[in-house]
Parts: sequence; structure tokens; C-alpha cells
Amino acid sequence: MLSAYLPANFDPKRPLALIAGRGQYPIITAAAIRRAGIPLRLIAMDDETSPDLIASFPPSERISLNVGQVGKMLTALSNFQAGYAVMAGQVTPKKLFHGLTPDLKAAAILFSLKRRNAETIFGAIATEIEKLGVTLLDARALLDNELATLGSMVGKFNIGDEYLQHGIQIAREIARLDIGQGCVVRKGTVLAVEAFEGTDAMLRRAGTFKTDDSLFVKISKTSQDFRFDVPVFGRQTLTSMQEAGLTAAALEAGKVIILEKAAVLEQAKAAGIVLTGF
Repeated sequence: MLSAYLPANFDPKRPLALIAGRGQYPIITAAAIRRAGIPLRLIAMDDETSPDLIASFPPSERISLNVGQVGKMLTALSNFQAGYAVMAGQVTPKKLFHGLTPDLKAAAILFSLKRRNAETIFGAIATEIEKLGVTLLDARALLDNELATLGSMVGKFNIGDEYLQHGIQIAREIARLDIGQGCVVRKGTVLAVEAFEGTDAMLRRAGTFKTDDSLFVKISKTSQDFRFDVPVFGRQTLTSMQEAGLTAAALEAGKVIILEKAAVLEQAKAAGIVLTGF
């Protein structure tokens, strides 16, 4: 089995289009797809997708567009004769809400939404993709080995279970309210919660307080749509923890992707940061 996150009827001979945002996530995803021998095409985002990733595709197998060109993206999926698509990598959040220049398809989608946030926008785009007969895959597909696992991944977790459960409770509640997907707690006190500013800014804010015995918790939403919204933990997150003086993180197993996992675990070990899965 190629991946536990692929549909049972997945056909590895049909082209898969990678809709790539920024960061390492789409680069890692592209590498996994290529290792599996699946025909791969690229839909890149202007000023977001890594130039090196773009350059790794011949011109006939890639296209670049801006965030608002949904119609162009749908046309590309048809032209590529894609059977599947996968979204990987973030789009700069402010581009979704400020300075967006939508084409007619994007404008129609935005007009139809009663609530405009990342979840509703990408959910509506996912619906348009699947209307073409293209299956939008779970974004964890082929990344099974990059996911957080249960129990200790690095070091010995010595924060009391009551404090871990408190952190999980707070993280689940802010996720339920669609505020964010992470928090930092210390001995029953909430130091910081993640919101629109993102994980790194939240960790820096937590670092302005006393951080001994503090814990960073990263979680998925109860109704997480893993086709376009997967919580991630990467080398930048680890660096932000180091800078903030945080020495322990708890990640939801099977739900949080650890980007460049082997390198992250090695960096965490060297920095004395404990990583555990729950």
C-alpha cells in the first residue's frame, strides 16, 4: 500500500497535480509523489512556490498563477488530464483577504460565501476541483512516515499528565472555536494561544513569560478537512521554540506533519527539546 491516506481505488497511473504554496511542505510532497512513481504536474503560486521546485518541472508539466486565478487553476487541471490533486504549503494569509485580485470564478466563489476565512475559501475551491472529476486528496497522502507518532519521539517527557491534559483541552477548545491550532501552557496557566498571527509569533509571545516546565501543544481541529488544512511542525517551529526558551512540545499523532522529520528530531535532540505524540 502506497499510503494509508490514499483512497482505496487510487490509480497510480493517473496524473496527480500538486497545488503548491510556500515552504518545504510542497517540496517534500513532490519528492514523495515522485518516489512513488506517480505522474506529477505542478500548479505553482506566484511569489509563493519555491523557484527550485518550479524549475524541477519541464514547462509542459507546470503552470504558475496568482492566488486569485481559480479559473486558470481549474483549466490547468483539465489540460493536465489530472485524476487527482493535492494541496501542500501555505499561502501568505493576508493574500486571501487583502489585495486579492480574483478572476471571475474566484469572485463568484467569494460572493457565494457567507463567512470568508481560509477554511470556507479553500473548501469552496475544493468543491470546484471535484466538480471536474478530479479527486482532491488528503494532504497527508504519501507522507505517512512524516507524521507525529504516539509516545516519546525525542527525549523523556516529564511534564505531569494533568498539565498535558490541560494543554490538550485548551488547544482543542481554541481549535473548536476556529481561533488556531496550538497553545503554550505552564503548570495549568495558559501563556499564549495561536490565532491569525501564526505559530512562530505565538511562540515568541509565550517566550516573554517564565517558560520552565512550559509546553507547546499542536493539534488538529475536530472537523479538520485534511484535503487543504494539515497542522505542521517543522525546523522553523523548532527554532522559534529554542529562541523562546521552550523545551517541550506535544503533537497530535497521525494528525500533525513533522516536515523534514529526521532533521527535526535530530535538531530537537541536540537542542534538548522533548517531542512527544498523544
